[in-house]
Amino acid sequence: MSSDARPEFRRSTFADVPAARRLGAEAFGVSPHPSPEPDPDSWPSANTRPWVATREGEVVAGLGVRSFTSWFHGARVPTAGFAGVTVAAEHRGSGLLRPLMEAALAEARDLGDVVSTLYPSSAGIYRGLGYETVGAFEDVRIPTAALAAVPPPAGDVRARRATAADVPAARRVYEAWASAQNGPLSRGEAPFTMEPDEMVGPDADYTGVSLAVRGAGADEEVLGFASWSRGPGYDRTNTIDVDDLVALTPDAARVLWRVLASFASVAGWVQVCTSGGWSGVDVSRLVLPDHAATPQPRPYMLRLLDVPGALGAARVAPVAARVPFAVVDRRTPGLEGAWTLEATDGAVRVTPDDATAPGDRLTFTSAGLAVTWAGAQSTTNARLAGGVSGPAEHDAVWDALWGGRQVHVRDYF
Repeated sequence: MSSDARPEFRRSTFADVPAARRLGAEAFGVSPHPSPEPDPDSWPSANTRPWVATREGEVVAGLGVRSFTSWFHGARVPTAGFAGVTVAAEHRGSGLLRPLMEAALAEARDLGDVVSTLYPSSAGIYRGLGYETVGAFEDVRIPTAALAAVPPPAGDVRARRATAADVPAARRVYEAWASAQNGPLSRGEAPFTMEPDEMVGPDADYTGVSLAVRGAGADEEVLGFASWSRGPGYDRTNTIDVDDLVALTPDAARVLWRVLASFASVAGWVQVCTSGGWSGVDVSRLVLPDHAATPQPRPYMLRLLDVPGALGAARVAPVAARVPFAVVDRRTPGLEGAWTLEATDGAVRVTPDDATAPGDRLTFTSAGLAVTWAGAQSTTNARLAGGVSGPAEHDAVWDALWGGRQVHVRDYF
């Protein structure tokens, strides 16, 4: 095959699946438990858009885009999550990744997605496309013995096992927590929805879902839940895997940690999916007696696709503000422009300007806009990294609008 053959970038067809799966195994390793061959009647999976790059008919690169909503600033924000980005070894460095990503990003923008996120294998590649790190998905390993020191609840909160009838209450707990953060998926779209048959019952994804509840009967209130898998074996080399531990009160967190501590004689570790810098952000760890935990982070990157759409969706602090700003970044020419932001009573309106000298106002690169809008960094820090320039008179107002919420990631896609 000629190395200079013109590549084609297109949505994938079912005929591309075998080649795309081989590329995935090449890039990410061969799983000891490979997924079954897909059914053409149910491919692609819900809310997923696969893309490939081909040269002379051969699939030489691919990726998948998942459409979902994620919480930012009190709003469900339409999001394009990129996953499985891979280029055949012989074609790496030949300029395939950028046009493939740009084609998929353009479609996402046309379909109404206003931000894009991904878990990078190499952050530098995606910084060249305007993404920046705003948080991390973390697997945190905690010695089960350390949980034995968690004190009992001070009030009347107790634990019980969830049933299918409790799943709506668990969803409400998750939404109450997630809507107060930046970054968590809303879990309103497949395959991330919390369905009863996935959470409880004989074919569930988990060994159990434990609830933290207060009261009894009609007055019972669900204050937290933990979904956990027991795993094999019964000695202290084994691990209890926890997909979610979400609590709305300190006592609820204590109750759920104590449920996991009860496995200390048959499992030496508890591994929790969490996010945001375990040592200082995940509020559920604040009730633990010590820091005996080992985090394994996977960085999470973000870029905006639609500046007025992303900023205008937010519900922010009730700050009255008028901020002229601009985005200037040759890496993301489709994102460049000048606008005026007006905030009143927690609502944000962003209108375009005809600024002839955008550098005379608060000016962002794509990365600087991403990290400040997400609340991951202040404008002061973003200036130190070269992501913000121009006059600093509006920095404090910008931080007041977009700061104050932690960046959390709870789902790996």
